[in-house]
Amino acid sequence: MKSPTLKKRLRSWGRRQLYSFFSSLGTLLSHRFGTLMTVVVLGIAMVLPIGLLLTLENLRQIDLQQDNWGTLTVFMQINTTAEQVRGFEEILKQQVVAKTNTISPQQGMQEFRESSGFGKALDILDSNPLPWIIEVEPEWLDGLSMDEQAESLTEWLEAQDLVESVVVDSKWLQRLAGLIRLGDAFVSVLGFMFSLAVLVVIANTIRLDVGNRAEEIEILSLVGAGPGFIRLPFLYSGFWYGLLGAFFALILLELSLAYLRAPLASLMDAYGNSFSLSGLTIPQVLLLFLVGGALGWLGAWIAVQRYLRQLNRGGPFHRI
Repeated sequence: MKSPTLKKRLRSWGRRQLYSFFSSLGTLLSHRFGTLMTVVVLGIAMVLPIGLLLTLENLRQIDLQQDNWGTLTVFMQINTTAEQVRGFEEILKQQVVAKTNTISPQQGMQEFRESSGFGKALDILDSNPLPWIIEVEPEWLDGLSMDEQAESLTEWLEAQDLVESVVVDSKWLQRLAGLIRLGDAFVSVLGFMFSLAVLVVIANTIRLDVGNRAEEIEILSLVGAGPGFIRLPFLYSGFWYGLLGAFFALILLELSLAYLRAPLASLMDAYGNSFSLSGLTIPQVLLLFLVGGALGWLGAWIAVQRYLRQLNRGGPFHRI
């Protein structure tokens, strides 16, 4: 008798995969309430790290102006003349300064008119109250931190007679960038922890399912069914749990974004900003489904493998 051909083996393998794939979904749908509760728990566990990751990605849309983080804004005395400002710039060039940019009172007033919307109200002023401003970009040296060098240069500038005050720009943006980096690390930790939670939930659900079908599995083993044949329907059940959990997480995420978009848009409009929340991209959605299905498959494999080892040892499988 000839052995089955490779084509027949592949056809048989494909039929078994398709049967297990759809029959496992039918089994889940036959227990709608229990499946729904498990999917809700999985969706909530998945949406938390995804939501935090999406929040960080939206924060990165803000222009942090990293090129200007070290810029010092020097406000000159109100009665300083143009000649004195030019002379002071020559002194600055002898310091550790890479670049300077001078803003006259007239330029400052024009920029303020355009950005503030108080053009007509400013016409009542008898004189221009704005001082000369020099934007100083230090030449950063190796071996010292940016904060230390900025502090040293600030102290020197404030000691000059022509200088009224010095402001180090964008300190809060540096702190925001630091918080975003911390958030990235936190997302990694949170994602790992909730991935373990998803694995545990699915593994425990499949464990209960295997326990309920213990006698059926023992009979299959007695008639010659191999571990792969016994394991396959449960693996697909875990896959469906993970996939449905990812789908529910996506629904929760989109509902949350829809709820937050309107108040956020109103807030940003008040500040003249068009920033808006963005959701997951199509590749990210596909990755979410892939990760959810993979976690479900792995959780089911962990649960079933324990029972198969016990069955191979001939132990009381149905009592575990």
